[in-house]
Order: sequence, then structure tokens, then C-alpha cells
Amino acid sequence: MITRRRLFLGTAATLLSMSTGKLFARDEIIPLWPDDPPGGGGPSGELHVSLNGSWSNIVSPAIQRFRPENPNGEAVLIAAGGGYRWIGMGREAWPVARWLNANGYTAYVLSYRLPHEKWRAGPLAPLQDAQRAIRLVRSFERKVHLLGFSAGGHLLGMAAARPDFVSYTPQDPLDQVVPRADSVGLIYPVITLEAPYQHTTTHLMMAGRHATPADEANWSVQNYVTRRYPPTFLAQAEDDRTANPINSELMRDTCRRMRVPVELIQITKGGHGFGLGKAGTPAALWDQAYVRWLDNLA
Repeated sequence: MITRRRLFLGTAATLLSMSTGKLFARDEIIPLWPDDPPGGGGPSGELHVSLNGSWSNIVSPAIQRFRPENPNGEAVLIAAGGGYRWIGMGREAWPVARWLNANGYTAYVLSYRLPHEKWRAGPLAPLQDAQRAIRLVRSFERKVHLLGFSAGGHLLGMAAARPDFVSYTPQDPLDQVVPRADSVGLIYPVITLEAPYQHTTTHLMMAGRHATPADEANWSVQNYVTRRYPPTFLAQAEDDRTANPINSELMRDTCRRMRVPVELIQITKGGHGFGLGKAGTPAALWDQAYVRWLDNLA
């Protein structure tokens, strides 16, 4: 019988060489689950990769490891955005991973399940993957930082806020590890799904078209922030028309209220989904600020 894990390992190296121009060894693609993910279900067939390197049809969620030449002993788990419809690997995750490597950080890129792809766990599926990924990276690394973009920011923001939430039945001894992060970076994130900010695709995928106020509150990151939330870095453009900049301001204010160390980089222009940002533009400034912030946490 060919399991999802074996199917993924058999095709991943080829897909990555096509999409990134670099062939990674198969042991750098680490499946999250020993076999099928919790709850079962999900799509079949091959991973879908768009022309810009976005992934969908996630049959086997995994992390991809990028190793630096001169590691500093710390790791960053990256979750790209895509409104939980796809995952922006080509424009967000992989460029950021290579850039982090240049600064000494080992990078892990998360390919998480997308709720609409027939997973029986529904909107819990990506959170299950995020928690499992944190546990897995924690088993390899001394420090684990989280860095999420857009919907990936929503996902990692929620995972950082709820390390004690049991989102799935333990699968093996790894699930005894508490999925706690050392810091969290949220770049143009979706934070709240509550009124009047229900227009995002994240809201549609996670809370649903006919969501109640309780549903929206249950999937809003700010409602789970406590004094135990990890130090937080935020960056967002003032002209973001996809995720209202209020999201980052709300998260900053919530962190301050809970006495969580927080820094917000407000970018004058850049829109949404700028990734590392084009050189010479205001959106290209957040990355160095983030690395300085990480270095100061040590």
C-alpha cells in the first residue's frame, strides 16, 4: 500500500527542483505525520504548483528544511499565506528561507493542509499541522521562532497563542512535547475574523460563509493572547487592502495590554503580499528590522 507519506517523498524532490532551481535531498523534506493526518480524508493525486510557485492539493503536509552555511543554533518556522486556499511558497516562503539562511538561521517551511481540500478535520487541519510542525522543529533545534505571512500569520499566531490546546489525539511520543514558540513574527497578518473585518478569504475558509459571532471570535487570534504569549514582531503596510492594517494594530495593542514584548513596523506603502519587498521600496525594510529584533532576543 502506498501511503500519503511515501507518495509525498517520492515526488517532492522533483517538484522542488522545478520550482526553486535547486534540488534538495529527500531527507530535507520531513513529513509531519507518521501516516495519514488526524481525521483522514483530504485530496488525492499530485501536488499542484502554480506558475508563481504557490502550492495547493496538499496531500501530505510536511516541513522543508533549509540549512545555513554558518548556523547560529536557532530556527525559524515559516508559514506563507494564500487565504487558506493555497500556500505562497515561491513569492514568500522560499525567498524568506534563503534570506534567513544568509543570516545564520535554519529555516523550516511548512506546507499545511488547506481546509477546503476535503479534510475531515476541517478548519482544525492547518492548526493541527502547525502544532505538529512546532513540536517537530523543537525536537531538532534549541530555539524555535515562528514567522507567518497573511493567512500563515493567522495560523502561526493562533498556534503561538494556544500551545496547550489539544487539537488532535496524540499520534506518538513527539506529541508529548508542548508546541511552544520562542517568538512570533506576523507579516501583514490576518488577526481578527470579527466584525467589521469579515471580508477576508481567511474568514471564509476558517469561520465559514454563515459564521456566527461566536465562530468569528473562536478563530480570532487576539482573543487567545495572554501574558504567556511569546515576544511578537509585526509588520504591515498602511495601504494593505486585503488584511486591514487594523489587524496589526489590534495585535500590538493586545500584546501591550497583556505586557507581551511587541514591536510593530508600519510601512507607508507596499500593499499586501510583498514578501521580502522589492529593493528600494518601503516594504523592503522590515526584514533587517526583524533580524535585529531576533538578535536582541538572545
